[in-house]
Amino acid sequence: MSQLVDRFGRRVEYLRLSVTDRCDFRCVYCMSEDPCFLPREQVLSLEELAQIARAFTELGVSKIRLTGGEPLVRSDCVELVSMISSLPGLKELSMTTNGSRLSKLARPLKQAGLDRLNISLDTLNPERFSALTRNGKLERVVAGIDAAIAAGFQRIKLNAVVLKGQNDDEVLDLVEFSRSRELNIAFIEEMPLGEIDERKQSRHLSSDEVRDIIQRRFPLTLSHTRTAGPARYYDMADSQSHIGFISPHSHNFCHECNRVRVTVEGRLLLCLGNEHSVDLKAILREYPGDIDRLKQAIVEAIELKPQQHHFSHDGSQILRFMNVTGG
Repeated sequence: MSQLVDRFGRRVEYLRLSVTDRCDFRCVYCMSEDPCFLPREQVLSLEELAQIARAFTELGVSKIRLTGGEPLVRSDCVELVSMISSLPGLKELSMTTNGSRLSKLARPLKQAGLDRLNISLDTLNPERFSALTRNGKLERVVAGIDAAIAAGFQRIKLNAVVLKGQNDDEVLDLVEFSRSRELNIAFIEEMPLGEIDERKQSRHLSSDEVRDIIQRRFPLTLSHTRTAGPARYYDMADSQSHIGFISPHSHNFCHECNRVRVTVEGRLLLCLGNEHSVDLKAILREYPGDIDRLKQAIVEAIELKPQQHHFSHDGSQILRFMNVTGG
């Protein structure tokens, strides 16, 4: 039984582990246009990442998701997958990626023990894709998605952040794309992290609004399908694809939160919408190899996990960008 139970009775069984703050894209909702990346010495090493993963699995965590930035810009990412995938007690090792490097790496990742992929895809328009990502190429991502399918990954999920006036006219196109490849897709409300201005406030689109768009063509039925994450899934009668909605604003899911994050700097972040955190990197470097001390720090930190987040587009701000936080 998990030893990670917070003050509100929630059992922590899911870790999102950021392996880098770097990315080959500059998505408008994820980072600033001219980001300043961390020096190498401030980033967790391969061995430190593996040590953290081991500590959490020994404390009952059964699912780990590798995030970034873009995890596949890290040259040793396949080796990290191999190290973590064999940990006793781990039931699923997954990764969130922008897909741009999957043509080359999908098969090696599968062979190394990666179970599942979430791939970001916000638009099917090449020009719009380049604008939203500031420098990405749509054809590379589509090729990466097809490479992941060919490599044998099951339950691939696309993630789409829908922004009013920017890509909300493509919601049905994204659903059709998912259906054509028998993929799942989750539509995500933009997280109010980083610098919030009037432009960011005006582009917010709720999950209910997105669901209404989809319902015009595809009647949706609430699904019993659940993952370890916060998405609520719906079925379509004529497709195997599931449609999910992640709604940190409109439908708060804090009461059943079972996850924590470790940032690329080694900070154990207890909530995406709060600044409660504990520096695990300091422990790793002061007491290298001391897994018991690391586990004790994690157990004590869970006491800091807040009851809920308080995301707002017009009030207090969390000044971390998503590339530093980890998806």
